[in-house]
Amino acid sequence: MFVLDSHCDTPSQIHRLRNIGIWNGHGQVDLPKMKKGGVDGAFFALYVPSSLGPEESTAYAMELMADVYDAVGANRDSAAMVTCRQEALEAQAKGLVSIFLGLENGAAIQTSLPLLRLFHRLGVRYMTLTHSDHNDICDSSGPSQPRWGGLSPFGREVVAEMNRLGMLVDVSHISDRSFYDVLECSAKPVVATHSCCRALAGHRRNLTDDMIKALASQGGVVQINFYPVFLDDGFAARLSASGIESVGEAVEAEFIKDPSDPQKREAWYRIEDELASLARPSYRRIADHVDHVVSLVGPDHAGLGSDFDGISVTPDGMEDVSHFSRILDELRHRGYSEGDMAKIAGGNFLRVLG
Repeated sequence: MFVLDSHCDTPSQIHRLRNIGIWNGHGQVDLPKMKKGGVDGAFFALYVPSSLGPEESTAYAMELMADVYDAVGANRDSAAMVTCRQEALEAQAKGLVSIFLGLENGAAIQTSLPLLRLFHRLGVRYMTLTHSDHNDICDSSGPSQPRWGGLSPFGREVVAEMNRLGMLVDVSHISDRSFYDVLECSAKPVVATHSCCRALAGHRRNLTDDMIKALASQGGVVQINFYPVFLDDGFAARLSASGIESVGEAVEAEFIKDPSDPQKREAWYRIEDELASLARPSYRRIADHVDHVVSLVGPDHAGLGSDFDGISVTPDGMEDVSHFSRILDELRHRGYSEGDMAKIAGGNFLRVLG
């Protein structure tokens, strides 16, 4: 079995001076925690904020990529950069954690297919087409008013070129119309690297049953996100009522400006502690979403994409990646066979990556 987390925002945290080679008290992902949680590999997502302009987006993505290569290079005794299933299995056999690269927000390629090809040459193996706002590729699930009404003309070229390159198209964050346009355009399976089920939690970032069925019908995989807001409507309401998140945004912004300032770092840690003090859904809610996908389309189309280090609060019992094995234990408790477990743990995603 190869255990894979298909989406971590850890590059942003490395950029904020986290040393992933040691156990970090407040950090959700580092190499010791991954080893303890039984995680064999993870996609480190190069997250590009929608607030950045075109040139800034490209430059920032490159900075994050450089940070990841440097961080893994400094920990060659415990981790390896990989780009494919075979390299990951070879790293696993050596006792190394595999680090794949994803690009979160296609704004980083601007309107340039050569830039897309460059990111692929540098090791990026999936691209999340957009994030919290529309870009030149497609509409996001964030704003209520569309820009393109789905994929843009350039977006259709992007999907075709990603298919040609063997680069996975990630439909997390995109609008419903964009989602169906992608399925219409793509000749290969597509993935939702960190999304949940709208039938269980109504957030518009989540996938409807029809969307899950359509994605699976083309061989794709839904990787369940761990963010409590996407897992449980009750928590979303409690979080909104608390007001902590809006205060936390300002505190985090100050921390991002100067991550070397211990006072700003501690202020952000206090916000994280306040969020953790809220009544949070159990990690078992992650398994509920896996169950729902499996009930609709079977075990060949489900997986796990935590969104760790991109989420400010986690489910109860899943505070960081060191607890990852609890989800697999829960699925075993629910009667999943070892074969189906292997698919959900990482086999399904490695299949579409191949």
